Amino acid sequence: MVMKRWWRVATYWLAEHPAIVGFRWSHAESWGSTWPFLIYSVATYTLAVAALRVVLCLVRQRRPVPLGPLPALHSLAMALASAVIFLGLLLSVATEIRDARLFWQHGRARTTPLQWLLCFPLGTRPFGRIFFWSYAFYLSRFLHLLRTFLAILRLRPGPRAAVLRHSALLCMSFLWLEYSQSFQVVAILSATAAQVVVFGYRFWVGVRRGSGGGGDGAAAVVLPCQAALMGCNLACHLAMLLLHFAKGGCNGIQAWVVNLVLNAALLLLFVYCYVQTGTKTKKGWRLEDDDRHFDCSHNQSAILEDSDMEKTT
Repeated sequence: MVMKRWWRVATYWLAEHPAIVGFRWSHAESWGSTWPFLIYSVATYTLAVAALRVVLCLVRQRRPVPLGPLPALHSLAMALASAVIFLGLLLSVATEIRDARLFWQHGRARTTPLQWLLCFPLGTRPFGRIFFWSYAFYLSRFLHLLRTFLAILRLRPGPRAAVLRHSALLCMSFLWLEYSQSFQVVAILSATAAQVVVFGYRFWVGVRRGSGGGGDGAAAVVLPCQAALMGCNLACHLAMLLLHFAKGGCNGIQAWVVNLVLNAALLLLFVYCYVQTGTKTKKGWRLEDDDRHFDCSHNQSAILEDSDMEKTT
C-alpha cells in the first residue's frame, strides 16, 4: 500500500502535473529557447574557459587550486538531476503509451510503443510531458558545463576536448527540442541512466577522499558505461533510420543528420582518448578519478566523462 501510494504521488508530480502536461517549447516563454541564446551561450562558455586558462598562466599557477567539496557537490547535483529526469521521463513515456495505445492500434497510422520511441510521427510538435523532460535535460547541460571550469582550476589537461564535447551536447539537446527530433527519448533515458551511475560514483569517491579514504580509479566504471552507451545508441540510430524509410518519415530527420555529424565527432574523440589512455597506461600511467582529465563521450548520451590520469612514480 505504501509503495503504491508513493508511486501514485511520483506519477502525479513527475508525469501528470499540469505544468508538465501543458508544457510547450516556445521562443517567447521557454528560457534559453532561441538561436541567439544558444550561440551566445556557447561563445561565452568558450571565452570564459580561455580567459580562465590565461589567468592561471599569468599568475603562474603550478599547483591545483583547492576546491574543497565543490567537485563532489557538483557530481551529486548532476547525479540527482539525472535521476529525476530519468524517472520523470520514464513515467511520462509510460503515461503517453497508456493514453495513446488505443489510437495507435486503430488509427490511420498504426504504430507500436517501440516504433514511437524511436520515430516520432511527422508533424510532432514540442509540447507535453516528453518535451518537458527534454527541456529539463537541456537545462542540465548548463550545469554540466561547470565541470570544465573545475577541471581547469585543478590543472587538468584537455580543456579543448571538453569544450568541444560540452558545446556539442548543448547544441544537440537544443536541436531535439527545436525540431521535435525523433530518437531523443531513448537518448535521454540512456544518457541519464549512465550519468546517475558515473556521477554517483564520483560523488562517492569524493566523499571517501574527503574523509581520508582511498578512491579506486573511475575507468572501471566510466569506460564500460561509455561503451554500452555507444552500442545502444548505434543500434537505435540504425533502427530509427530503417523506420524512417519504412514508415514514410520520422519527425526532425534534418536535425538528426546534424546530430549524427556531432555524434561522429564525439565518437572519434572518445576513440582517440581511449587509445591515448591505453598507451599511457602501458607506459606506467594509471587511471584515477578526478586527477587528470580524460573526458571522452559519445552522443547526447555522452555525458560520462573525465576519467582522469595521473602518472605514478
